[in-house]
Amino acid sequence: MSIERELAAIFDAERALREAERRLLDAPEKKLQNLLSNAVREARALDDRNEAIMRLQRLADLCAQVPGPAMADALIDILDDEEPAVRAEAADALLDVGYARYAEVARAIERALDARRDGPCMEELPFFLAEIAEPSALPLIERFTRHPRKEVVAAAIEAMSELGDPEAIEILERFVDDDREVFLEGEEDDVTKGTIGEIARDAIESLGG
Repeated sequence: MSIERELAAIFDAERALREAERRLLDAPEKKLQNLLSNAVREARALDDRNEAIMRLQRLADLCAQVPGPAMADALIDILDDEEPAVRAEAADALLDVGYARYAEVARAIERALDARRDGPCMEELPFFLAEIAEPSALPLIERFTRHPRKEVVAAAIEAMSELGDPEAIEILERFVDDDREVFLEGEEDDVTKGTIGEIARDAIESLGG
């Protein structure tokens, strides 16, 4: 096949994809929620990681277009994947939903905390809350500081710094002497080791404390 035909095939596939998506999203909402939730679970259980990644990235976009608590839960499930590209897609989708329907995502985050989830999503969600910066952000981020995994605690402290709310200083002061060590990502993907106490002190300084 010539390269011209290859290009035409790509355009044909894109038109077919858009039409299939339109028909899918026209389905009854409850049926669609169940379908997408099941598809996320199936994709996460696949042994073929390339197939799983492809499906999860596409499902993140689809779930973001459907309202309802089940879809917010599904997006957090996708955010819990080990693949950075999948998490990036889910994070972008969550932000889109968060700006449009923040309460849905906030309640899904509360459910994740109540379920004591322990995967990668717990290091990502505090930054989502800081980005949206709704009034409930600080109390929710504070809940992440009680997580048993030190990396989640560190992420929550850094998110408080990004949130920029001076009321976080009182929370951060509890961690200034915390000597648990974590790896920190710096500029140009440099990784250094530091303590939670150091992160907390830096955060307090950034907030004017």
